[in-house]
Amino acid sequence: SIEDLAAIPLGMNENGTPIRLEDVADIRRGPQMRRGIAELDGEGEVVGGVIVMRYGENARATIEGVKAKLADLQRGLPDGVEIVETYDRSTLIDRAVDTLQQKFIQEFVVVALVCLLFLFHLRSSLVIILSLPLGILAAFLVMNAQGLNANIMSLGGIAIAIGAMVDAAIVMIENAHKHLERYRHKFGHAPRGREHWTTVTTAAIEVGPALFFSLLIITLSFLPVFTLEAQEGRLFSPLAYTKTYAMAASAGLAVTLVP
Repeated sequence: SIEDLAAIPLGMNENGTPIRLEDVADIRRGPQMRRGIAELDGEGEVVGGVIVMRYGENARATIEGVKAKLADLQRGLPDGVEIVETYDRSTLIDRAVDTLQQKFIQEFVVVALVCLLFLFHLRSSLVIILSLPLGILAAFLVMNAQGLNANIMSLGGIAIAIGAMVDAAIVMIENAHKHLERYRHKFGHAPRGREHWTTVTTAAIEVGPALFFSLLIITLSFLPVFTLEAQEGRLFSPLAYTKTYAMAASAGLAVTLVP
């Protein structure tokens, strides 16, 4: 209390009389210290707030809900008072999704051009292009079953995996074309019916195991990331999950769908 503070001894004077705090200071109750002082664009002090989302929630859905709530609050505010957004995370999410879409399109175009340039076969390029979205879809299905959201890090894992996902399909199709070409040189005509499938099966058996295990090795290379703990584990585990799922799916597609 103020009385207790006033009675605090600070020392003694030359006559031996105690010197108390009230002898040398004015003691009174003052205003509470201000906290959370903020200024916006140099136009004066404002009241600020931060929306904190629960871990694991959908950021886009949360942001849309916050915007709807802010619109309701704005209608009830007095004249001259407004709510100003200073940081909207949805713009970052939109840019991340746009970047991933651009990478998909670029990958499709590059793969199609490579196949057309070296194999002169449009349907082969379509097979490779088809395997890419199917592998990503498989990764998203496993993520959904596991309860993982498509956040910046999880999308980053898929972006990292895109380049390696089509490698096995390209090698598989190129080897099948080589076997079909040898058959034409040997017998003077393209294989048909059972001969065609036998040739393709032979080509798949020749490189299939090597391709499957090479993709499996790349898949397992991210397993050490799962050993990370605390903040590092929460940050990088979505990336490791999605890359692992995408690579595992592409390994399966390379030896099943592509042949």
